[in-house]
Amino acid sequence: MQLVKVDSAQLEKRWMDVPNDIYSDHANYIPHLKQDIEKLFDASKNKLLRDGSCERWVLVKGGTDIGRIAAFVNVKYSKGMEQPTGGIGFFECPNDQEAANLMFDTAIEWLKEQGMEAVDGPINFGEKDRFWGLVVKNFEDIPSYAMNYNLPYYEELFNNYGWNLYFKQFVYKRDLYVPAQEVFVRKYDRIKNDPAYRFANIRGRTWDEVAQDFCTVYNNAWGGHHGFKKMPLAQAQRIMKSLKPVVDRDIIEFVYHNDKPIAFYVNIPELNEIFRFVNGNLNWIGKLKFLYHKWRKTPRIMVGIVFGVDRAYHGQGIEGAMIKWAEENIVTLDRYDTTTLTWIGDFNPKMVHVAENLGAEVSRMLITYRILFDPNKEYKRAPIVG
Repeated sequence: MQLVKVDSAQLEKRWMDVPNDIYSDHANYIPHLKQDIEKLFDASKNKLLRDGSCERWVLVKGGTDIGRIAAFVNVKYSKGMEQPTGGIGFFECPNDQEAANLMFDTAIEWLKEQGMEAVDGPINFGEKDRFWGLVVKNFEDIPSYAMNYNLPYYEELFNNYGWNLYFKQFVYKRDLYVPAQEVFVRKYDRIKNDPAYRFANIRGRTWDEVAQDFCTVYNNAWGGHHGFKKMPLAQAQRIMKSLKPVVDRDIIEFVYHNDKPIAFYVNIPELNEIFRFVNGNLNWIGKLKFLYHKWRKTPRIMVGIVFGVDRAYHGQGIEGAMIKWAEENIVTLDRYDTTTLTWIGDFNPKMVHVAENLGAEVSRMLITYRILFDPNKEYKRAPIVG
């Protein structure tokens, strides 16, 4: 076996193609979009590469590509940590510990040369909402868009090498046709009968108006607290622009008090229920297929990508009232059967508590691992938020 560094367009294509062989017989595997992965490693599209660096390798055995790995240094990621911490990701491997060890050893050696003192993995060279963590529970359901999928034996490959649990990632699911709990009904009835409160989807709203409301709620829910920075309006506008091609205006919910936005529940259709038909390539054929299935309203799963309530309104039952409003105004559309929530880390017990209170159950679990290069240094798990 040998590792070949990706240093040409041909090797980049081989690196991209490795998962297709590993998962060829697995119906639940849905390839990540080629375009999504390519831009992560394109300095003109990923600003993290301006200060950071990355390297990729293809694992070859007997003339056949059998594995791959990427290692990266993200300067922004290490800020606030006790030691400079790099990452590995996009790890694919046969059920062969020797193959896994060779890739881990090579990636870690490269990270040491870059001045790193620890490594997390499998993670993404970018935001945490994408390509983050190793699946250790539920290999039967399709993964959500831009979430990792791997085979069960990967967990053993990581554990045998000596990776340590850094944090668990919980993906919650809720059957939309299960009636809201009675306590939610009472809270909803009380709030909706107060003329100062108003629940609404985003139909009839401009994207600038939606961005302004989103920004207001975000900053009053998290901005300046628990390590979250205030969100500038321009960033909220970029987020809304990115959602525009995929959004269903009926399933984005806001709550207003005296016309001030105080809460949101932002959902989108499960894109992987469409992307399973495009074979990992959003070229012109893939785009036509995407538009067709969007028009047909193919997705039956609704994904909650963010849920927030203004801190001044905590403890007033807003979360539960939003679930009851969704039952009356989203479930009745008969477009979606299930809702899932973007992963919540076990380092965020408050959000875990919110998800559980909403009647959701853990349907999938992933793990983010860490290795400290100095074995004499005290190992610590991810700090608890708040």
